[in-house]
Amino acid sequence: MQKLSNKIPIDVTLIGLDELKEHENVEPTHLKEIRNQILRDGVLKNPIVVDRNTKIILDGHFRFNALRQLGCSKIPVFFVDYNSQYIQVEGWRDGEIVTKEDVVRAGLTGKKLPPKTSKHLLVFHISKIVGKVDIPLDRLTR
Repeated sequence: MQKLSNKIPIDVTLIGLDELKEHENVEPTHLKEIRNQILRDGVLKNPIVVDRNTKIILDGHFRFNALRQLGCSKIPVFFVDYNSQYIQVEGWRDGEIVTKEDVVRAGLTGKKLPPKTSKHLLVFHISKIVGKVDIPLDRLTR
């Protein structure tokens, strides 16, 4: 199990690049920068984020494409349920409106959106991170 920001445990899975679908194009200059950084570091520092139902990449198009260019066949993925009310999407540019439907349509049809169109956010109360502990009271009074 990996740790997100050294605080939140997350499950990361290695998956084949060919199993994933992109919804955005990537800008070649930035892609080259990301690829070179990965080469320089010798490690991929962060997993990409993918919808578990459609296998559409929500975050990590540049890392995905950099690994593809480097001849890699697998990538670390953090799966989420894109239908969750806690995941929201908005446009990167002022006034740009992007919906989850836009993202899914682009990912499933292959008609990709321009680079850096969508920004995905997790929106929930902090209590949703912690989870249940269900500790009996007698353990708390000893």
